[in-house]
Amino acid sequence: MKKRHIPWLVIISVLLADQVSKILVKTSMTLGQSIPVLGDWFIIHFTENYGMAFGMEFSGEYGKLALSLFRIIAIVFIGWYLYRLVARKAHAGLLVCVSLILGGAMGNMIDSAFYGMIFSESLFNRIAVMFPESGGYGTFLHGKVVDMLYFPIVTGTFPDWFPYWSGQPFIFFRPVFNIADAAITTGVFVLIIFQKRFFGTKMQQQETADQQGLSGEDSGQEEEVSPADTTEPTL
Repeated sequence: MKKRHIPWLVIISVLLADQVSKILVKTSMTLGQSIPVLGDWFIIHFTENYGMAFGMEFSGEYGKLALSLFRIIAIVFIGWYLYRLVARKAHAGLLVCVSLILGGAMGNMIDSAFYGMIFSESLFNRIAVMFPESGGYGTFLHGKVVDMLYFPIVTGTFPDWFPYWSGQPFIFFRPVFNIADAAITTGVFVLIIFQKRFFGTKMQQQETADQQGLSGEDSGQEEEVSPADTTEPTL
């Protein structure tokens, strides 16, 4: 596979998996409904938020609008950076990581931009309808992001001596997220772990080019000086 095809494949795969899962949950589950998948540690739990990844929220209408505009700016910047990486024939792993981040950002942006216009509101006793006759629950850039992946792998209670949360229930991993969030997180973590491998080749090539440039300058200086040094005075 050619490197220029990698971003398209990764981004389209992330968007398809993310949007299909969200539409299925949105049109078949009520808000707050849970479906156990693997016992008690993997649950499909339908929730929505106005915010960023893993349910973090920006409150208020202006906060939501500011977050949507931030997403748009981030998507444009990451897209431009990915284009430059493809043009420079960067490491395939780097292209995959940046494509995962971009695909995830685009997936959540679709929710934020369009879900309020194409879905009726999800309620605790009513399933949402796609393209309702009465119109959607919100306007452009005011949609809610759909989350459904819940992994409460470890549950327990904080001991009495524990500060602030003594006696309160403990759950890991508590946040509910979606495939777009998972793509962003995976891209960032792999990028951090393998940054030396992804960027090391380019740095080595640059160092080699710099050394060759210095060697060429030294050779030129020696050639300029050597005739003068070897010339004998005539009587």
